[in-house]
Amino acid sequence: MILKTFELNKLKNDKIFYLLYGKNEGLKLECIDRIINKSDDKIYTYDEKQIKDETGTFYENILSGSLFERSKIIIINRATDKIFQIIQDLISRNISNVKIIINSGVLETKSKIRSLFEKQKDLICIPTYPDNNETLSKLAVNFFRDEKISISQQNINLIIEKCNGDRSYLNNELNKIKNYTSGKKKISSEEILKLVNLSENFALSELIDNCLAKNKNKITNILNENSYNTEDCIIILRTFLSRAKRILKLAIEFEKNKDISKTINSAKPPIFWKEKDIVRIQLNKWKPEKIKELINGINNIELETKKNHNNSILILTNFILEKGCLDINN
Repeated sequence: MILKTFELNKLKNDKIFYLLYGKNEGLKLECIDRIINKSDDKIYTYDEKQIKDETGTFYENILSGSLFERSKIIIINRATDKIFQIIQDLISRNISNVKIIINSGVLETKSKIRSLFEKQKDLICIPTYPDNNETLSKLAVNFFRDEKISISQQNINLIIEKCNGDRSYLNNELNKIKNYTSGKKKISSEEILKLVNLSENFALSELIDNCLAKNKNKITNILNENSYNTEDCIIILRTFLSRAKRILKLAIEFEKNKDISKTINSAKPPIFWKEKDIVRIQLNKWKPEKIKELINGINNIELETKKNHNNSILILTNFILEKGCLDINN
């Protein structure tokens, strides 16, 4: 059954098989998030090659289970007709407690997987098409309106031009701006230019998330593999501050209800499904009082980097290594 992306919200959450295809990776990720819809089910991701190389293990994971096990969500990336027989076999089985989401690239009309999902009413088929500047502009306008950030259409156009029609890139840019403004209600053209031209060679969110998760090896690898300049410092610190505030809010709630899954799934704004596992680790690493100390530390380091502009990279790197490699709850 063919479904338009906006119709997902009206769909009952009782379907097992979903096919998403097309070039719009950002939109497909948003659709996957809507399908999962705050679920606490265990998520497993595969690509086509893994399934072909480890078919037995793949089947065992889907078909095994117990009364006490959480339901599973299986996400299959880069799927083509090469695994059509496997998909068809799974559909023919009486599967329960599993949701299977197939994330494919472009599928021509002659594709067996596409044809199968289009024709059967119990199978959900969602085509995604490339965004254009108009649709991306609407997304940006809605974002800034919801965040109550004042910005000119000229600056929105500047952001859109940077994204080259890529919704995922746009979302990254918008989150970058959100972290940078951190409560400010207006952003200037100069700030926009600085932000959209920041070097993209470092995984900013990945760096901060692993710092909060105290993944020492990952932090060191990211720092060694990427270069920074002084202009990057503030946005890194603002992102760090934003993530720390989120963890503080969640940690306070977690102390009240003692249920980490409930805490994560009831978070507002919702936590993206890809982030849930690392947020769970972060909540187990930080107590509220320690996060408050971290937030004060981030604010102090931002002032220090501004006063010592020439040494800002060293100051920032030392701070990240200190907070990411020390067991501060003991």
